[in-house]
Amino acid sequence: MTVQANDAVHRVEANLGYRFKNPSLIREALTHPSIVCEKNSYSTDNQRLEFLGDAVLQLVLTEALYARFTEQDEGVLTKWRARLVSKPALAIFGTELELGPAFAMSKGEEAHGGRERDSTLADGVEAVLGAVYLDGGFEKAKEVILRMTSNAFESVTLSSESGNPKGELQEKLQAIAAESPKYEIISSSGPDHQKNFVVEVSWRDQLLGRGEGASKKLAQTAAAAHALTSERWLK
Repeated sequence: MTVQANDAVHRVEANLGYRFKNPSLIREALTHPSIVCEKNSYSTDNQRLEFLGDAVLQLVLTEALYARFTEQDEGVLTKWRARLVSKPALAIFGTELELGPAFAMSKGEEAHGGRERDSTLADGVEAVLGAVYLDGGFEKAKEVILRMTSNAFESVTLSSESGNPKGELQEKLQAIAAESPKYEIISSSGPDHQKNFVVEVSWRDQLLGRGEGASKKLAQTAAAAHALTSERWLK
C-alpha cells in the first residue's frame, strides 16, 4: 500500500473516530472486488465484511429507534430505519468518511468513476462497520454508527416532504375541513437540562399521531411527522 493510500486510510479512521488495532481489517473493508481480479496480491475483497456490517448497522439503528421513540408503531420505525440504511443515505455517509480515495480498486473501475459511485460508497460503509465490529466489538461499532448517523437520525425522524411537518399536516387537514389540528402534551420527564416530552396531535376528536422530543416544539414536530406517515384521517 502506498504512502498516499495509507494517508487516505488514516483519514477514514479519523473521520470514524476509531483507530483499528488490526489494520488488515480496515484495508480489507476498503478493497473493491474489481482489484482482486486485477492483482494477485489481493486475495479477498470487502463483500463478506459488507454482509456483516449491514447486519450490525440494522441492529444498532433498530435498537436506537425502538429505545428513543417508545410511542411510535412498527410501521413508522421501519420506514425511518429504511431511510437511514438506504443506498443514497449510506453513500452520503461514505462521502463524509472520505472512503473514495482510500479504496483499493482496479484502474478500469477508477476510470469509470468507481470512487464516487453511490453503490461503491454504500457498500464500503457497511464493510467498514463490519470491520469495526470485528476489531472492537459491538459497543465500539455502536458508538461509531450512532456518531456517524446522528445528524441523519434527527433529520429522518422529523422529516416530511416539505421539511415542515406541522405546516404540511395543517395544510392537508384544512383542505378537508377548516379546523386546525390540536397538540397536547401527554407527559414530560427527566431533569430540567434533559427533558423529554410526549405530545399527541388530534383533529376532529381523532388521534392522528404521537411524538417525543427534548422540547415541546420537537415533540410536536415528531407527532406531526408521525401523523403524516400514518394518515389516519383517511382511514
